[in-house]
Parts: sequence; structure tokens; C-alpha cells
Amino acid sequence: MEPFDFDWRAAYPSMRSPVFARNVVATSQPLAAQAGLRMLAAGGNAVDAAIAAAAALTIVEPVSCGLGSDAFAIVWDGQRLHGLNASGTAPAAWDLAYFTSRHGSAFPKRGPDTVTVPGAIAGWVALHGRFGRLPFADCLAPAIELAEAGHGVARIVQQKWAAQVDELRSQPGFAQAFMPHGRAPKVGERFVFAEAGRTLARIAETAGRDFYEGETGERIARFIRDSGGAMTAADLRDYAPEWVEPISRDYRGFTLHEIPPNGQGIAALMALGILEHFDMAALEPDSVAARHLQIEAMKAAFADVYRHVADARSMTAVTPADLLDDARLADRAARIRRDRVTDFEHALPPPGGTIYLSAADAEGMMVSFIQSNYMGFGSGVVVPEVGVSLQNRGHGFSLQPDHPNVVEPGKRPFHTIIPAFLTRDGFPQMSFGVMGGNMQPQGHLQTVVRMIDYRQNPQAACDAARWKVQRGLAVDIEPAIGAEVAAGLEALGHQLVEVVDNYMDFGGGQFIWRQSADLADGYAAASDSRRDGCAAGF
Repeated sequence: MEPFDFDWRAAYPSMRSPVFARNVVATSQPLAAQAGLRMLAAGGNAVDAAIAAAAALTIVEPVSCGLGSDAFAIVWDGQRLHGLNASGTAPAAWDLAYFTSRHGSAFPKRGPDTVTVPGAIAGWVALHGRFGRLPFADCLAPAIELAEAGHGVARIVQQKWAAQVDELRSQPGFAQAFMPHGRAPKVGERFVFAEAGRTLARIAETAGRDFYEGETGERIARFIRDSGGAMTAADLRDYAPEWVEPISRDYRGFTLHEIPPNGQGIAALMALGILEHFDMAALEPDSVAARHLQIEAMKAAFADVYRHVADARSMTAVTPADLLDDARLADRAARIRRDRVTDFEHALPPPGGTIYLSAADAEGMMVSFIQSNYMGFGSGVVVPEVGVSLQNRGHGFSLQPDHPNVVEPGKRPFHTIIPAFLTRDGFPQMSFGVMGGNMQPQGHLQTVVRMIDYRQNPQAACDAARWKVQRGLAVDIEPAIGAEVAAGLEALGHQLVEVVDNYMDFGGGQFIWRQSADLADGYAAASDSRRDGCAAGF
């Protein structure tokens, strides 16, 4: 694998520079990055670091993830890629009749009837069991310390925390856990989450069993039942994550790998497969033409994804292989016009809050990991005395009887969170992700095109202004796109909305790029300034 010749200039205004190191962790919160580095410094590997960072993030970024979250991972173990699907399944009592009798034609957005079985803890255990080097309890120690001693709330986390309290203060257990003074914490104010710390300690002592069949699991099931939900102790006890084979698509000599459905990673593969029919490198990276083609490719991919993608076991009429078929993607590319927009009649899921992290070590192990409670604070339900805030991934199900994503017992809902991995000639190249609801495949597309077609280094690709496809012809843009480009896109028929949001609307990325096959030059890492985090290494 020859070194890739990046342009290392800072192409866009940025608060950050690439970090070069042989051991590195990139996360959306600095204290979590430090938790991961502690594992590497203690002789652990990238999986130990990823677990430590993920656990710490449940404490320092609770608006986006918690102990009741879901997770996915892609791991390069030094020889090959492994995929892990630790998204939760529907309780046994959930079927179409259950929801239509209780909620009519609309799936609830918050509350106990949105909680699928949380998968993140089982995901940590599965990753550690297969790849971990340090004792599992050591990996959770930094998070326990942060929970018990408290930490000063970061600026961007606080912004989104405060934005959620009015909607969620009435949800069971929320105010007790996340409004310690009758409000959200202020920036820099110490937040102590001792209940979560005690639960993490039990999880550490039992290698995760406590969460699914011990004291914590019993309290979760009882509280959901008492709050009007249907999840039972048996639903928790019977849950298991799945090891899966990542799906992939070649693009200009590289291969992008994603987790297969029930996630939306396939949308990024489809969009890149469509863009392969255009000479992107011949266009200026920030031009109207380059952005127009990417937007149209993304819309075309979404049109199929949101109609057909679900738990893979339910995708019988249209399979993932069908969606990635060369002829199908060529047909979608042929429908794109350079002189005007096309309405591909796509739909989108609601936005969600997520954390993404990446870790890599000097021996070559690389981890792409994502963890989420979906919307900010998920369901809003927090189990008292154990500090478990529960996701609302059930909201991702459909109530259309003929849709492959219709709710069913034991089924995984459509999922927005997607880790990604890039290889070249069979060698690991980059562990990366861009979290933020339906922005995620769009972030994958935009950053990969910038790095591969335009040779922009990972930090520059991360810093560049982004767009985000919405429904119909609507496209959100960051102000830094510029008035001239915005006018050009509008002239083609795009309906633009300028949005200022540094947390979720345009995603937050973490990137670790392997610089050579022999790792002589280590890694180049980048972290998105749209979040509080950093890349850190040694």
C-alpha cells in the first residue's frame, strides 16, 4: 500500500490540525478520548480504548448516548474486518395491533413504548470477549470515576442538553437524573451521575450480565412496566448482539465498508456507486457542479433506502444486493441531470443524537464504533437508582403493514447509526464516521469524495462546509458554503435553507487514516470542530 499524497494545507477555517501518532483515539468529548488513551498507555489495544471511550461518553455526553443505548462497530483485527450489530430488538409484546390500539396511526416519539432492548452494553462485552486485552473492569474504570467524581459539562453538550429539558422533564425519571437543580447544568458546571457509576461497577464485575439478568435488568423491566411499557425481564435476558459481515462498494481504487441493514450505511455505498459514473475529480471540490451531483446521488440513494431497508431478515422483496446492483445504480445515475434537480420522492427518518469514536493502536488494530440513544436523551425515560437512560429506537419502526420495516416482535428497527471503514488493496486505510441522524451517510459521502477525489487531508475534509438533503427538493446548508454557490444551487432548483448548528444538523466526524502499510509513520487523525471533542495520541 503506497502512501496517499494528501494536500496537507488547511483549506478551510478551522480550530484544529491533524494529529499524527502511533496510538490514537478520536472522540466527540476530550475526557472520553483521554479514557481511551489510558487503556493504550496501560498496554491495552484499540478495542480496550474504544470500550473505555464509549463508557465514558455515556457520562460526559449523556444527551447523545447512555447505558441504555444501541451500538455498532467495525474492527480491523490486523488481518480482516469484523462487523458487530449491537442494536436492540423489539419486545415480544410489540406488534402492529399493540401500537394501533394504543397510539393510533403514529408511532410514539418518546416514552416507554419507544424503548427496544438496549444493545450497547452487550456490544461492549462482545467486542471485549473477542478482541480485548486488558481486564473488562479496567476498561470501565475511567467512566466510573467520571460518574462518581463528576465532570464539568462541555459547551456544545450543554447547548443540546438545555434544548431537551422542556420536552422531556415529564418523562419518567428524567428530571431526577438530568435536571439536578431543576434545570440543565450550565457550561462547566460539575455534573455527578453516581447512580450510573454504581451500575457501571456492577456491569464491570459481572461482564455485563447484571444489565440483562441481574439487579439492573430487573429494575429496567420493572420500571418500564410500571411506566406503562411492555418490555420484560425475558426480553432483556434473551437479547444477544450479532457478528455480521460488512457490506462494501469500490470507489476509485478504495473500498468503503458499512454494516449491513438494518442500518442505513448502504445509502453511502449506493451514493458512491452512483457518483462513479461522473468524473468528480474534474470538478472543483466546492463548486456548484460538484455539490449538485453529490446531492442528487444522495437523494437517489435515499429514495430506495427508506422504502426498502429494514432488518435484513425482512428484506425479501428487495435485498441489499439488489440495492447495490451495478445496473440499478447506473440507472439512478442516468436519471441525474446536470442542469436541474430531480425529485426522487425520498423520505427521511427523524433526526437523532449520537456519538462516534475511532481508535487505533501501534500494532495495527483499528476500531470504528458508534453508540446512540437516537434523539437527544432517547426516550426520555431514565430508570431511577441505576442511572440507565433508555433509547427510543422503536420510533424507527413503521406502522405500514406492507412495509419491510413494520414493527414485529424480536425485530430490529431501521437504524440511522453507521460506523464506516475504508480499505485500499486489501489493507486498512481509515476508520471513520460522521454521526448525526440521517446526516450520517451524507457525511460519509462528502468526506470520502473530498479525500479520494480531491486529496483533501482528513481534517480539511472534516472542516469543509456541508449540505444535508431533506425531504423533496429541500437541502440544508451551512453558511460557509457561500452566497455564490448557494445561488448556483438554487438556480438548479434546490430549495436551500441556511442552518447554523454545530452539534447534529451537519454531523460530527472522527477520522483515523493509516499512513503506510508498515505503520512506520503511524496514523493521521482528525476531529470535527462541530463537537466538543478531539483526536489525541502518543
